Amino acid sequence: MSVTAVKTAPFKFDNVGSFLRPAKLKAAREDFKNGSISQDELTSVENETIKELVQKQKDIGLKAITDGEFRRSWWHLDFFWGLNGVEKSDVENGYNFVAIETRAETARLTGKISGENHPFIDHFKYVNQFADDDIIARQTIPAPAQFLRELTRPENKKSTEAIYPDETELLADIAAAYRTFIQELHEAGCTNLQLDDCTWGMIVDENFWKNRTDDLTIESLSEQYVELNNSAIEGKPEGLTITTHVCRGNYRSTWASSGAYDKVSDELFGKENVAGYYLEFDTERAGGFESLAKVSGDKKVVLGLVSSKVPELEDKEEIISRIEEAAKYIDKDRLCLSPQCGFASTEEGNNLTEAEQWAKLQLVKDISEEVWGV
Repeated sequence: MSVTAVKTAPFKFDNVGSFLRPAKLKAAREDFKNGSISQDELTSVENETIKELVQKQKDIGLKAITDGEFRRSWWHLDFFWGLNGVEKSDVENGYNFVAIETRAETARLTGKISGENHPFIDHFKYVNQFADDDIIARQTIPAPAQFLRELTRPENKKSTEAIYPDETELLADIAAAYRTFIQELHEAGCTNLQLDDCTWGMIVDENFWKNRTDDLTIESLSEQYVELNNSAIEGKPEGLTITTHVCRGNYRSTWASSGAYDKVSDELFGKENVAGYYLEFDTERAGGFESLAKVSGDKKVVLGLVSSKVPELEDKEEIISRIEEAAKYIDKDRLCLSPQCGFASTEEGNNLTEAEQWAKLQLVKDISEEVWGV
């Protein structure tokens, strides 16, 4: 089967975004924390390693390149810290993953939120210089719903309510800040923005609902999250493709939540105004493919069938069989393939080597060529 190559994400052979940090970058970041090198010296190392990473992405055949999130410590917090009215803050406890707890950091409000002059704009400009007629530069950021979740976690709830006693105003300002960022990003040349979102994986997990004393429901949160995400991307610039990646946690090869998409599929797949979904399907924790029948319009689905968490390569024929199974619920031409998540959602990275990381992507490419001819 052969499919005409496209220049708009998602691509048949695709990737979520983050890559393992090279040793020299990790060392430079540590030196910067210790005060032994300057910001300019750190930026120079970041630039060098990103340039090398981009070439590797091109060499393997990816049509959307990223900076690997090499300038970030976290997949989400660094973006929040770059918004106006937000500060980096330590907390008593990190996020709870299976058998591990993350670093204990958060994003906390200091004032009203706005999105102008975000540092990620310059980060994008650097990687965009390596784009060409066939390869686009992709920017990944956490979804607006993820920001709301951060601001309303128990450690932050009081400080958020002190600045935004009216939740309606909070939601409006989050959406407006994102719209400002999106406009400036597009003006910087971006044609593909990916919204990374763990909120959906969180609310389908039964543990999330245990011992709660509020009146929230999975229905009410689903509606709120999709309305907020849609409000943030409303009126997006022409020529900008916006997709979303749904995750259940990715920290040092561990995970945070379990649950099928079924309970949120009407809102997430039917109503979120994105062009495509990068979906985790590497383990049974994500459930089956039945909910893909709810993906509305001509939206595409990128099946995350290859794990970025483990070094062992998946069986090629088994992955192809799973693609065929998914195609029972959505046209195969609307399907694509990628790892289930990035290789380093935080700077610690997952427990595999850089060589194993590239072998995973080569497997995705080989399968894509066999299934779709591209």
